[in-house]
Amino acid sequence: MRHIPVLLEETTALLAPERGGLFVDCTLGLGGHTAALLAANPRARVIGIDRDPAALRLAKSRLQPFAERVRLLPGEFSRLEELLEAARVDKVDGILADIGVSSLQLETAERGFSFRLEGPLDMRMGPGELTASEVVNRYREADLERIFRDFGEERQARRIARAIVARRDEQAIQSTSDLRQVVHRVLGRQPSHRKRRIDPATRVFQAIRIEVNKELSGLESLLDQAVRLLRRDGRLVVISYHSLEDRIVKNKLRDLARGEVDQITGRPRSETQVIEVLTKRPVRPGEAEIAANPRSRSARLRAARRL
Repeated sequence: MRHIPVLLEETTALLAPERGGLFVDCTLGLGGHTAALLAANPRARVIGIDRDPAALRLAKSRLQPFAERVRLLPGEFSRLEELLEAARVDKVDGILADIGVSSLQLETAERGFSFRLEGPLDMRMGPGELTASEVVNRYREADLERIFRDFGEERQARRIARAIVARRDEQAIQSTSDLRQVVHRVLGRQPSHRKRRIDPATRVFQAIRIEVNKELSGLESLLDQAVRLLRRDGRLVVISYHSLEDRIVKNKLRDLARGEVDQITGRPRSETQVIEVLTKRPVRPGEAEIAANPRSRSARLRAARRL
């Protein structure tokens, strides 16, 4: 399977593996970013974490040349402190999180992530009880509307939720194509704006995936844990792919960089500042990268340094 790590040069430069030390790749995927970190410095070591057993198996094969300097752990990044404590790791020199669905998951039809491939409504990134089918066929109309509105930023959330409930009352919605057809009946089959080549079902599938995998709450938890785990001068790099994720990262890094506000003067107290933000604006892929890897077009990278 072809795997192109997003913003690879920028990520590696900001994590600064030339310092050596221990890094954590919280979203190992197929191991592209980790391989680059290990190749950059023979004194760099990486703990790779992923909730997807299939990704871990493939990454293990890819990272075989670095076997002595890499350790792979199954688990969710929302449990980062717990996973590192079990591995007897207290502090690290860098943490990377490349948030979102991977190429492996998107291109495997039976995982049910892509509306472009016929498959069951699953969307689980790893072992878990909740599936996309349960969300679509069991959630109340009001809850579906909330998910589409809050996680998909879909303006027609109410109409889509109502259409899903009407359809499932007749027959269960069982596949990715079933769900896509329902959305197309409400919104049409073509993008509303000619310059945008985004399928009308994109936001609905995104919203359901976020609900199934509890992605936003997991991201907030990860950021809190990452700051506690970083050594002084440790680096944090987060790559997100839509505005909901990026807003969480932006606001959290801003608050940590500002520190606590003095109740008398109303000014931030410099001694309580935890990090320095290294990216005043999000780093975006250039035209060449987008041409080589169209899925990178929505990527936004933000980074910080532990003080």
